[in-house]
Amino acid sequence: MASSSSSGLTFKLHPLVMLNISDHYTRVKSQSQPPPSSHSCSNGSGSGADSPSASAPPRVFGCVIGVQSGRTVEIFNSFELLYDPSTHSLDRAFLEKKQELYKKVFPNFYVLGWYSTGSDAQESDMQIHKALMDINESPVYVLLNPSINHAQKDLPVTIYESELHVIDGIPQLIFVQASYHIETVEAERISVDHVAHLKPSDGGSAATQLAAHLTGIHSAIKMLNSRIKVLHHYLLAMQEGDIPCENSLLRQVSSLLRRLPAIDSEKFKDDFLMEYNDTLLVSYLAMFTNCSSTMNELVDKFNTAYDRHSRRGGRTAFI
Repeated sequence: MASSSSSGLTFKLHPLVMLNISDHYTRVKSQSQPPPSSHSCSNGSGSGADSPSASAPPRVFGCVIGVQSGRTVEIFNSFELLYDPSTHSLDRAFLEKKQELYKKVFPNFYVLGWYSTGSDAQESDMQIHKALMDINESPVYVLLNPSINHAQKDLPVTIYESELHVIDGIPQLIFVQASYHIETVEAERISVDHVAHLKPSDGGSAATQLAAHLTGIHSAIKMLNSRIKVLHHYLLAMQEGDIPCENSLLRQVSSLLRRLPAIDSEKFKDDFLMEYNDTLLVSYLAMFTNCSSTMNELVDKFNTAYDRHSRRGGRTAFI
């Protein structure tokens, strides 16, 4: 296997592909694990025979689809496929049916290659790769490493291309690693941010999640404020002549500042005061509702205790 690709293609990988592969692997792994009762009922010899297969992580397979425009390959989505280990091939009938369905909804999407899981490419992977060359003459291979490595800072995703190299006088297809970068659209950024902030059902209340969300917003605003202060000090130093004037940099600063919202207008002040008053009103209503609920509980308890006392003395209820 060569170290890097020489094709010159630019690969853009969308987060949806990584989420699909990770979800596929998680579901297959959870379904392949035996129930806890089987371990307790099995004898020593049976558990020893099943332990190697149970410890081996499963591999999942599927196809990746997207768009290729010139030298740029953009991988948008993926779908799952069944794998036949006896023939080292994927479910071709389902692949063609899925491709036809995608063509009706996304006519510009094509099958760009396939994906799998594992720490490294295996020899049998080349047979799957060659089988897809009649659909795409140069398919890509997306490999996700599901093992956890806390020391690794990069994403556990590798993209391979196939190149024809002469080895010992014999031309052979080998996998070569290609570089890529993550490409996202607005909808994907919102979805990924939502998934990243999801908590278990018993992992905290709604107030805790709201506090975490507001803390993130506060940190973002604080960082934006610090960056604006840096630009302000830089412009002051340029105005006083401490540093040379650069017109290209001034144009970039001007373009950046035009993106910032204007907060000195009368409309902004009116909208801000309206939002502020609405927030205070909701807080006061919540406080009144809480006090009313507490008062109702107190009255119910008092009536219950007073009713028991009135049965003995013949008095009427308090309320």
